[in-house]
Amino acid sequence: MRKPLKRDRNGPQVHCILGTMGTRKKVHAFVRVKPTDDFAHEMIRYGGDNRTIDIHLRKDTRRGVVNNQQTDWSFKLDGVLHDASQEVVYETVAKDVVAQALDGYNGTIMCYGQTGAGKTYTMTGATENYKHRGILPRALQQVFRMVEERPTHAVTVRVSYLEIYNESLFDLLSTLPYVGPSATPMTIVENPQGVFIKGLSVHLTSQEEDAFSLLFEGETNRIIASHTMNKNSSRSHSIFTIYVEAHSRTLSEEKYITSKINLVDLAGSERLGKSGSEGRVLKEATYINKSLSFLEQAIIALGDQKRDHIPFRQCKLTHALKDSLGGNCNMVLVTNIYGEAAQLEETLSSLRFASRMKLVTTEPAVNEKYDAERMVKNLEKELALLKQELAIHDSLANRTLVNYDPLDEIQIAEINSQVRRYLEGTLDEIDIINLRQIQEVFNQFRVVLSQQEQEVESTLRRKYTFIDKNDFATISAVQKAGLVDVDGHLVGETDGQGFGLGVSAFSTKPGKKSKSKKMLKEVSSLAKKEGASSPVSGKDFEISTSKTQLTQSSKDGDVKDMLLRDRETSNIETLPSDSPKEELRPPRPGTPPAKPAAFEDFKNERGSEINRIFKENKSILNERRKRASETTQRINDIKREIDVTKEALNFQKSLREKQGEYENKGLMIIDEEEFLLILKLKDLKKQYRTEYQDLRDLRAEIQYCQNLVDQCRNRLLTEFDIWYNESFFIPEDMQMALKPGSSIRPGLLPISRIVSLHSYLKTMMGLQQAHKK
Repeated sequence: MRKPLKRDRNGPQVHCILGTMGTRKKVHAFVRVKPTDDFAHEMIRYGGDNRTIDIHLRKDTRRGVVNNQQTDWSFKLDGVLHDASQEVVYETVAKDVVAQALDGYNGTIMCYGQTGAGKTYTMTGATENYKHRGILPRALQQVFRMVEERPTHAVTVRVSYLEIYNESLFDLLSTLPYVGPSATPMTIVENPQGVFIKGLSVHLTSQEEDAFSLLFEGETNRIIASHTMNKNSSRSHSIFTIYVEAHSRTLSEEKYITSKINLVDLAGSERLGKSGSEGRVLKEATYINKSLSFLEQAIIALGDQKRDHIPFRQCKLTHALKDSLGGNCNMVLVTNIYGEAAQLEETLSSLRFASRMKLVTTEPAVNEKYDAERMVKNLEKELALLKQELAIHDSLANRTLVNYDPLDEIQIAEINSQVRRYLEGTLDEIDIINLRQIQEVFNQFRVVLSQQEQEVESTLRRKYTFIDKNDFATISAVQKAGLVDVDGHLVGETDGQGFGLGVSAFSTKPGKKSKSKKMLKEVSSLAKKEGASSPVSGKDFEISTSKTQLTQSSKDGDVKDMLLRDRETSNIETLPSDSPKEELRPPRPGTPPAKPAAFEDFKNERGSEINRIFKENKSILNERRKRASETTQRINDIKREIDVTKEALNFQKSLREKQGEYENKGLMIIDEEEFLLILKLKDLKKQYRTEYQDLRDLRAEIQYCQNLVDQCRNRLLTEFDIWYNESFFIPEDMQMALKPGSSIRPGLLPISRIVSLHSYLKTMMGLQQAHKK
């Protein structure tokens, strides 16, 4: 079903295709305490329900006897995770959110807290031990396992990895060879379907290993720094998004579901006095604290039902998470805190943020979309079924000859014949069969009417000559031919109320048939044919009593014969004595040769230089492709050797672990064979990187050479078309205008326009000579 979302508090109303709407629910907030040997038992206490955490702060005696300082706080959350393993954290926090994502519900899991409190460890985990992996890799594993458990659905999984560093957006997967850096900076864009990052690469993953490779690639690109609170402090916010799209394999319905899971690892808030940040780290801490402050302001506004405006656009973090904060998704917050007394003030601040987050409500809903291709197929099936039902209905009603398919040419011709007989009176009525036949009957009435109008126009043209009042070239030619009266008006000019009889010229003798009518038709027809080249365009010529003049000729003299004689003489006229002589060229064949044969001649003559460059570029391209193939083969060989070396090295490690490990001053002692394998693996990896870089350079050269080859090919074909038209279609007496140094260059005008211009010039010359005679 389609249901509008509530009006956005920060913009116009948006719509989204949603499925069954769920009830509004509050954000789940959990707190995880970092294990420590110096736990403040007197100040931090847990409730018996494992959902409450109490904070007791000693009074500051320096404030005197009257001291109203608050000393006790109690926070009730959805769970307190103390000394909890990574597996318990995932089962408690994320498992249900990920499971519902495959049913079409969006989900967001966010880690928040002070720097060094364990946010990145909770989200990503540690790579040293498989059991210590965090929420993100476990979520990927659960998604692909659930996909395997749903053979009735075709599920597509895609991922993206975004970093927000110093209020700038970065794609952590842009370092992949097939992605590359973006030419334009990434921006946050909103549309009716939600918020998305323009320029962020999204990668298709068909198996779990591909997703983990992308995760590790992004993790290596994250920006970290060291300070007194944390040796590996994340200096940016990161958002790893899993996109899920599921189509049913068994049902033929066009609906399918989509969802996304945002896994957000926020950078930690810092007290600059404790972290001792300086220089670049100090600048990073300033941006981090500023964005976290704006995030808290947005959370406070979302928790207050009286607020009309939510400040999502104050920073990139809140703008990118606009859909997750109070949207139609399952939202979970994990607040990481210290258990030490020295960090109690920051712990209180983090717990206050968690309690404010619990006031925010969301309305999870299934995201449904429609497959256009499957929808068309379903409509075609429904159409076939309806046709069958109509056939049954017509059979029961004794209408066996009814056909609901589109009409063919024979049926249309039969309807046209019926319409003509109906108009002539030989047919009393036309039988109505179905809706298509009714529509075609009206269409044929229009066709017959149009044909009759053309017949009337043709009859008028045989009797009269039509001249456009705006066709000044034709009017001037008629005036020079003497087809005007004493007042300077054309013979037969209308008086504005209908077809005028006109006034005959004084030179007209009664009783003799005029031949100037034929000449006027010749002038008019030639002017119409060359309308594209004349000063007045041919599109302005229309057969209409409001725009044309009907001229019935009445002048003696066979001007048409003079025109024909002038045309013959104009064809054999020579150029002036001071004009350059034409180069001798072989006579033009009566029929143009076939284009393949002409193309071979062109490549050997006029296009030889372009053809030579084309062949050279193509040979370079083939050579680069051959080198790329050889490099690819070497890379594959090195990769196989790396795999063999890794297997041998793992075997040596396992053998060493079984026989017992030896340490000397904290350093692991290995045998010579394992050491040589390590050196060999290092050299192979270096060779692999070198060859891979060479392959990337070769691919860039191949793409550049391919563009050059394509350009040369297009240039060769274009020049051939110009040469072919110039050599076999353009009249010989128009060649002078196309020679080098003239105002018209080959290819500047279409061939049809040049031929039309040639005909127009010959006609004007004939008219001028007729006028002189």
